[in-house]
Amino acid sequence: MTNIKIKNVAIYHPENLVANEFYLEHFKEQGEDVTGFLTSMGRNKRYIIDNEENSLSMGIEAAKRVLAKAQLTGKDIDMIVFSTQVPEHTLPTNAMFVHHEIDGANHTMMFDSNANCAGMTVAVENASHYMMSNRRINRALIIGSDANSLISNPEQAFTYANFSDAAAAVILEKTADEDTGFIDAVYEVDSANRNNIIYPKEGFSQTIGKKEHIVFTPFDGAMAIPVACEMIEKLLKDNGLKIEDVNSFCLSQFALSNILKIQNHFNIPEEKIIYVGDRYGYTSTSSPFICLHEGIETGSIKRGDIVLFWTIGAGHEMVAMLFKY
Repeated sequence: MTNIKIKNVAIYHPENLVANEFYLEHFKEQGEDVTGFLTSMGRNKRYIIDNEENSLSMGIEAAKRVLAKAQLTGKDIDMIVFSTQVPEHTLPTNAMFVHHEIDGANHTMMFDSNANCAGMTVAVENASHYMMSNRRINRALIIGSDANSLISNPEQAFTYANFSDAAAAVILEKTADEDTGFIDAVYEVDSANRNNIIYPKEGFSQTIGKKEHIVFTPFDGAMAIPVACEMIEKLLKDNGLKIEDVNSFCLSQFALSNILKIQNHFNIPEEKIIYVGDRYGYTSTSSPFICLHEGIETGSIKRGDIVLFWTIGAGHEMVAMLFKY
């Protein structure tokens, strides 16, 4: 039976490392102490782009790195998906620029996608299903990249001190003779919260040519955790698995406090939780795959391991996905 495996993963982040001290001082000057906020979110350091970088440039670098790691060229890729909520271009697609930079093949299928912070996980899930049904797509390059600092609000800790910039890239590959690959995924949506996080506030029709920051209405992110736990339970039950069968958890790095709630609910051992939010900040779309990269590089995720991804996008849209790495 044909399945879709994660062949390789690579990441890219800017060189500009910014520690908590900068944000503590920044908000102190505004009369606000964000010490407790940074602790709750689990932040310590994060990477921020300089004037020469953006979501596209980071995504291109991550793509080149994963191709080199897989010992492949652009001609070996049949599909390119670029996931971002901060696109450098809307015309043409960002995937088009990636295709050019990696010298992609003429037959390549490609497009951009946006499911906000859930984007790269959604893109991997969608691509996996599509590859199973299309005999012409044998390898796909999925990129998740956001330069969140471009739209973060310097007057709001929730975005300015929390969000950061990075990219991840994975190569998906068909396999028929390996006990590995995509297992399943489930979604949960509640569009009642669609106005909590919004950019641009009035839509592009009213704001093109104006400088705007993301509108981020503070909310209790923990409200999503009971539903997230139900999603995880359903996903495992539907596939005849128990929480103990999962080797590693690559969860949204939005808030450490939320990760700890999921961990405590299921009594997950510390060594199974991959956490990078203290070193990378919140990179949104790429965050679960930066966790995957970390787990592979440190040896805590090995071939044959069952990995559970869970993340949430603005609105909100949640996705939980199982892969046998």
